[in-house]
Amino acid sequence: MADHGTSTGKDVAIPADAPGTAVVATDAIENPGFPPHRPRVSDVDPKKERQNERRVAWFFWASIVGSIFAIAAYFVFPIDADDPGSVRTNNALLGLGMALALFGIGFGAVHWSKSLMEGHDLVEDRNAGHPPQEKYEKRAGAAAVFTAGNQESGFTRRKLIRNSLIGALVIFPLPAVVLFRDLAPAEDPVELLKHTMWKKGTRLARDPDGTPIKASEVTLGSAFHVIPEGLQDLEHGKLEEKAKAAVLLMRLKPEDLTVSEGKETWNYQGIVAYSKICTHVGCPVALYEQQTHHLLCPCHQSQFDIKEEAKVIFGPAKRPLPQLPIAVDDEGYLIAQSDFHEPVGPSFWERSL
Repeated sequence: MADHGTSTGKDVAIPADAPGTAVVATDAIENPGFPPHRPRVSDVDPKKERQNERRVAWFFWASIVGSIFAIAAYFVFPIDADDPGSVRTNNALLGLGMALALFGIGFGAVHWSKSLMEGHDLVEDRNAGHPPQEKYEKRAGAAAVFTAGNQESGFTRRKLIRNSLIGALVIFPLPAVVLFRDLAPAEDPVELLKHTMWKKGTRLARDPDGTPIKASEVTLGSAFHVIPEGLQDLEHGKLEEKAKAAVLLMRLKPEDLTVSEGKETWNYQGIVAYSKICTHVGCPVALYEQQTHHLLCPCHQSQFDIKEEAKVIFGPAKRPLPQLPIAVDDEGYLIAQSDFHEPVGPSFWERSL
């Protein structure tokens, strides 16, 4: 065993085969922590290099095929509201095409970096915290980094990879752009929102049980959530009709109401009905304050004054709630005189006119 007890200050030669000693490689001392660099097959065989280059390009071409397939599936297999199977088919094919487009780019980039880009280890000195004194030094350093990256990746000289990658990146966003087409209404939004299920003689019924409402049941300060009679019997696919036809019914003292010319007969003894759909973004206006006769939209805090024909007194909404003209039938039930005289719901459609 070597004696480490004292030091004489002199260099002592220890034989390499002495017990308790180990031989340390010279390259490990010069570059500790890095395994010896082993060249890849593609580094020494030009044929393998071209083969890997074609594989990377094929991944990028597969991405292009996936993007085009997703666009074609959107139009060839459209969604039919009356066929639940069409939704599954459309979603499955769109997902398959977009997954192929995404993974093609990802796998191609990974294979490119693993098989063709420079694979040697680098050591980057820690920044001492002293910035360059001159601007040109920064620019020269950035240019050097860019040039080195270009040389290591081979982006400019590998035209097959470069062109296929550019094509994949250009085509990849197009399926999303095509899907944005569904955000626009297929028909004129004014026509879609202007007509609801309300028509002359339709009874006002409680939501959700559909019980008709008599005028005598509506007391001062009360509020009813109202739908057209018979709406509760519609099939599930017609729920959008309920959204457009939802109404709030309230009773005020007739002398408290401000009535515009031409709307004198739209209320019945102080009973008024207004659309429940906020004119901001379509949230339900469901909070009624009976002392002030204000309606509040809980989503964005728009407030409407029922005494003033539901005009906006606060919040982002830009127009009053549409009023439903009402009357009573021979049995004392509240009925609609007609449909709304203006579109219900959000006002964004006005910007497209």
